[in-house]
Amino acid sequence: MNIKSILILTLMICLFMENYCFALNKNKGENKPMTNKIVQTAGRDNLGDFAPEFAHFNDDILFGENWNNQDIPIKTRCIITVVALMSQGITDTSLKHHLQNAKNNGVTREEIAAAITHSAFYSGWPKAWATFNLAREVWNEPIKPLSDKEKYALNLMFPIGEENTAYAKYFIGQSYIAPVSTSQVKIYNVTFEPKTRNNWHIHKAKTGGGQMLIAIGGRGYYQESGKEPVEMKPGDVINIPANVKHWHGAAPDSWFSHLAIEVDGEELSTQWLEAVSDEEYNKLK
Repeated sequence: MNIKSILILTLMICLFMENYCFALNKNKGENKPMTNKIVQTAGRDNLGDFAPEFAHFNDDILFGENWNNQDIPIKTRCIITVVALMSQGITDTSLKHHLQNAKNNGVTREEIAAAITHSAFYSGWPKAWATFNLAREVWNEPIKPLSDKEKYALNLMFPIGEENTAYAKYFIGQSYIAPVSTSQVKIYNVTFEPKTRNNWHIHKAKTGGGQMLIAIGGRGYYQESGKEPVEMKPGDVINIPANVKHWHGAAPDSWFSHLAIEVDGEELSTQWLEAVSDEEYNKLK
């Protein structure tokens, strides 16, 4: 993002927040500028001997005159500063200081979250994540660790979707399903937690039919009745003929996702059979 874009972005936020704060204060009968004077000594404290002129500009001009200018409410000024630093990718202690300053001057958790979210579309998603990490520290909300499912989902280009409740009785373990295409060619992303597999089953068809599996994440297995299991990794493709007994699922130590593509045919149906026993499954690595 160039300087011109940052200036336009901050100006837009400034105008929005100015109108928002005016309306909010008007409704409260408190349409008055804040009179608390900003006093800054960081320049002289840290650089007074080494760079006295810079210290003067920092303490007396930037924070002394600019921050105390009453043309923009201090609360709005705080949000503009946070957005400007975030837009440039400055997510160090200086941003955390300005987030704390924003909180001290009345910016709520909801307001800072909305400002960061809005700005993310213009300044970049990774910058927003970094800013949110600092903001949650300032607003005293510990960051919830990602679940195994969330960590795994970060490596997929397709969504995991919802719990596969409609077919849960035909699975051992927890699976998830997300529709990728529901017209022309039906495609679903099916995700298996470790050790999860579906029952033996047959895709029946009078003509045509069958199924295609394309592995897109993790590690899993496919097995036809009477044959050895086939390991599946991202990029592997399995073509399942109609009327063939088989099963597929995750490896014991890995999540697994595949795209399931239905092949057109006549008189299509799926016959679900017995579960894959622990004795059979535990032979896998």
